[in-house]
Amino acid sequence: MKSPDFSDLKALIEVNSWTQNKAGVDANGKLMQEWLEQLEMTTTVFYRKHIGNHLLFSSTIEKEKPRLLLMGHLDTVFPPQTFEGFREDDEWIYGPGSCDMKGGNFVALSALRNVYAEHGQLNNVDFLLVSDEETGSDDSKLLTRELAINYDACLDFEAAGEDHEVVNGRKGVATFCVELEGVAAHAGNHYTSGRNANLAAAKLLIALTELTDLDKGTTVNVGKINGGIGANTISPHAQLMVETRFTDTKEQVRVLEAIPSLINQHGIEGVSTSLSGGLQRDVMMPCEEQQMLVDTLSALLGYTLKTEQRGGVSDANVTAGAGVPTLDGFGPFGDGDHTEYERASKRSFSRRIDEITAVIRHFSPKQPQ
Repeated sequence: MKSPDFSDLKALIEVNSWTQNKAGVDANGKLMQEWLEQLEMTTTVFYRKHIGNHLLFSSTIEKEKPRLLLMGHLDTVFPPQTFEGFREDDEWIYGPGSCDMKGGNFVALSALRNVYAEHGQLNNVDFLLVSDEETGSDDSKLLTRELAINYDACLDFEAAGEDHEVVNGRKGVATFCVELEGVAAHAGNHYTSGRNANLAAAKLLIALTELTDLDKGTTVNVGKINGGIGANTISPHAQLMVETRFTDTKEQVRVLEAIPSLINQHGIEGVSTSLSGGLQRDVMMPCEEQQMLVDTLSALLGYTLKTEQRGGVSDANVTAGAGVPTLDGFGPFGDGDHTEYERASKRSFSRRIDEITAVIRHFSPKQPQ
């Protein structure tokens, strides 16, 4: 496997593209746009005011043939002047986004370049880059879902597993905020006049946590609780921040139906509740159509693609939730993501670029001259 030229990856990593740094995220996108338009891909810009623009790069459509969507994200997690810069040694690339996921975007870019150089064109393979994945894809997930249904398969370029596993399952996630309003009263003189929001919150914390079913991979966590004024006051307000994760569609439905009906069942008269939030990303479950995609890619490569399931989420959850066969983890193997020790394996880049080149070659065969 030939080692790639990492100069373009260096250019990407040296741009600070923290999600909230719109100018930096857009600068990252401009680099990708420049390079992909050199491959005669057409750019559609989905302009955003406060976050980076989302970008769709399209090749020529050949009707009646399968279409493939490659997916990546432009944003990283490090604010300016925290963890910045590119560094390399004989084995590793270091820097923000080296594996999550400027490294993955570079794999896709390099493979597209390879096939374009071979065929002189690209067909039926498009590339979507969103700008807000690291903060939950709250803006982009609807767009991703709408676009995904136009494709026969989706590949996401989050980091590979240690043995180059691709991801065929990810937990779904939902987050909620429960607000509780009681009645304040002096805890010594007028104890019975108060309506204790903290007490209701405590009872709800227990009831919500009991929705957890570890045997089915479902967790409900009240990760943060706020409430009250002081020790001598019956609490007039409280707040619970709740996250739930699930590995099964039935469990997703069960928990998402249970939480809204549960929040008024705290048993404390005079305390009212309100609920905000909801599903962030659908569960990504292994399925027959996805396994057919694994088998197809394995046949192309001449060896079996190993698979794994992960607890974390990505935009692959969104496309899988839309019913499109989806695999993730096609970026390079790396570690230390979301820390100042983030790095990606040079050898892994070579392997992944070769693999994705073969995949794109399959979906975008050379046309007769």
